[in-house]
Amino acid sequence: MTNDTSPPGAAPSGKARRPGSVPPERAEAIKAVESEFGELMMRVRRMIHRNADRVSPGMNPGAYKIFTSIVRNGPVKASDIAERMMLDKGQMSRTVKELEDLGLVTRTPDPGDRRASLLEATPHGVARLDEARSGNDSLLYDTLVDWDLDRVLDLADLLHALTNGTAPERR
Repeated sequence: MTNDTSPPGAAPSGKARRPGSVPPERAEAIKAVESEFGELMMRVRRMIHRNADRVSPGMNPGAYKIFTSIVRNGPVKASDIAERMMLDKGQMSRTVKELEDLGLVTRTPDPGDRRASLLEATPHGVARLDEARSGNDSLLYDTLVDWDLDRVLDLADLLHALTNGTAPERR
C-alpha cells in the first residue's frame, strides 16, 4: 500500500503514466492547457523583449530577466540567480557588468561571505523598470483586473501547484 495523495485520475507523485492509460477527455484537456501555455509563453516573450528595450534600448531579454530577478529578490548573490536561472558564471558575470554599467544595479560585499557580492537594483534601475512596465499593455494585469477575485486567487493557486508539480489544494 502506498501513501500517495494524488487526486483521482492523476499519476502518482513522481511516476509517469503509460501512453493510452489516461482517459481521452483528460488527455485532450491536458493538450488544450499545453496549447494555451504555448500561446501565453509567446506573448510573454514579446512583452519581455519590449520591456527590455524600454529599460535600456538594445537590452538583451536575458539581461532583462536577470535584472527583474535582482529587483524581485535583491539583495541577492549572483551565484544564486545563476543557479536558479541555470546560467553559467561567465554569462552571469558579463550580464551583471552590463547592468552595472547601465546604472541599474550595484554590487556590495556580502557580509556573510567575503568572497561574494550582493546585487541590488539602484533607485534608477527600479524607476526604469517601473517606467517600462507602466507603458505596457500587460496581458495579465489588463485581463485579470476585471476577473472575480476568487478566480484570480484560484488561478494563482493552480499555477503554484503546477509549477511545483503538486496537486492543487481545494479552498
